[in-house]
Amino acid sequence: MIVPLSWLREYVDIDCTPQELEEKLFSCGFEVENLEEVGARISRVVVGLVTSCEPIEGTHLHLCEVDCGSEGKFQICCGADNVEAGKKFPTALVGATVCETNKERTEIVGTATIQAGKLRGYDSFGMLCSGMELGLNEDLYPGAGYNGLLVLPDDAVPGADVKPIVGLDDWLFDIAITANRPDCQGIYGIAREVAAVLGKEMKPLPVSYREEKTEPHTLQVEVEAPQYCPRYEAHAVKDVKIAPSPAWLRRRLSLVGVSAISNMVDITNYVMLELGQPMHAFDRRDLAGDRIVVRTAKEGEKLVTLDEQELTLTESNLLICDGEKPLCLAGVFGGLTSGVTESTTDIFLEAAVFDPVTIRRTARFHGPNTDASFRFERGIDPQFTRYTLL
Repeated sequence: MIVPLSWLREYVDIDCTPQELEEKLFSCGFEVENLEEVGARISRVVVGLVTSCEPIEGTHLHLCEVDCGSEGKFQICCGADNVEAGKKFPTALVGATVCETNKERTEIVGTATIQAGKLRGYDSFGMLCSGMELGLNEDLYPGAGYNGLLVLPDDAVPGADVKPIVGLDDWLFDIAITANRPDCQGIYGIAREVAAVLGKEMKPLPVSYREEKTEPHTLQVEVEAPQYCPRYEAHAVKDVKIAPSPAWLRRRLSLVGVSAISNMVDITNYVMLELGQPMHAFDRRDLAGDRIVVRTAKEGEKLVTLDEQELTLTESNLLICDGEKPLCLAGVFGGLTSGVTESTTDIFLEAAVFDPVTIRRTARFHGPNTDASFRFERGIDPQFTRYTLL
């Protein structure tokens, strides 16, 4: 499991180095398979203020004077379409290392060292950088997805290391979670262990919401197989607006390798990563009969998954259904008609506990494990279902 240091610090005051924390985690039974700085490939990249920017006639290049504070002032040739005087950009000094991209600037292919050189006969001492050249994407830092220079905040100080400004000074712990520690399948569980080994107080999870009185909803939940689903809780939520998630949430998901999709999908992924409790959001319009039924599958029953694969089910599989049809392979896959869309306004938010043996057998039979099945197989804290819905 990937655990960002910045996320751990939300719950614990960590006053040791990442390397010291790695050793302390090992001392209490957690193997860190890999420890990596997010910006490990980036060095000697500072804030540069472009003080003058003149086009080089007959080319797409501009000749820039760049103030890098205590590092000095440099002449740099730049071909980006958004370079202009008065703005601040990441500036790779001579000797710096940055990410090397392909010619189309669509992917990172390696690491490059910046050298002094000449462009169209003009001396150039360094390079103004895009987000991709720093290893960033739009989710990790707003503006990094633009195919041009990464614009830095107005209050960035010329000459300052760019890493803390764009979050490249963060660290990622890849921690092996053993089957006997289902309580550590989320960031909060690992943070609890860190608090204990460091002798620190654990900060409580922030829970803030506004509840408004509405008409009672008519949606019904029936659990026909309680031996396989001992706990099923849900909230019906009205008047939601599907939109992009805020930058802080997209960044946290990206750090652990999860792509942002929309606020509703992202928040269910976020809660799973934070607390270890998988969740699912249904579009209430698609729930036939305004019902949710948790039952075992009929032999030979079909389900089309979100990736459009048709599964042939057996009686040992557990399903989440509406009043007419299967919606999800419980704890493993979402069905094609089970998700939210841009037009969704009312949702049904699920948090459940499923039998670990049933989920394990189903996941093995129908394909690769998912993040949800990984957690359900090892056991979910039944007290967290209600908490996650807050």
